[in-house]
Amino acid sequence: MPRIAGVNIPENKRIVIALTYIYGIGNALSERILEEMKMDPNKKASELSAKEVNDLKSYIEKTYKIEGDLRRQIMINVKRLKDVGAWRGLRHMKGLPVRGQRTKTNNRTVRGNVRKTMGSGRKPPAMAT
Repeated sequence: MPRIAGVNIPENKRIVIALTYIYGIGNALSERILEEMKMDPNKKASELSAKEVNDLKSYIEKTYKIEGDLRRQIMINVKRLKDVGAWRGLRHMKGLPVRGQRTKTNNRTVRGNVRKTMGSGRKPPAMAT
């Protein structure tokens, strides 16, 4: 398995898709990287030579902030919002949606399955007599 930025990328996938397994690289960035490196995006990751893997690895690590550095940067940004007492920081602390989504409905994933209306939610199983 080729290893780029501390991540084992799958061998059986096309390189354009395999690069998206790295945190911080999506489809568009993956295509742009391969275009700048002049590599065929349809080539499988297992077909890459050792030189191509090393070139790709050094280019990505030099040019883009990925994996641990990116996660650390995001964590620092959220911590700064919390420390300043910004609205977004308070929403992060409370574990609620941060970007202005409605919360009367449609935030089950954030709050958990909390149902407060009459007759909704799961009913307890019937007791055996």
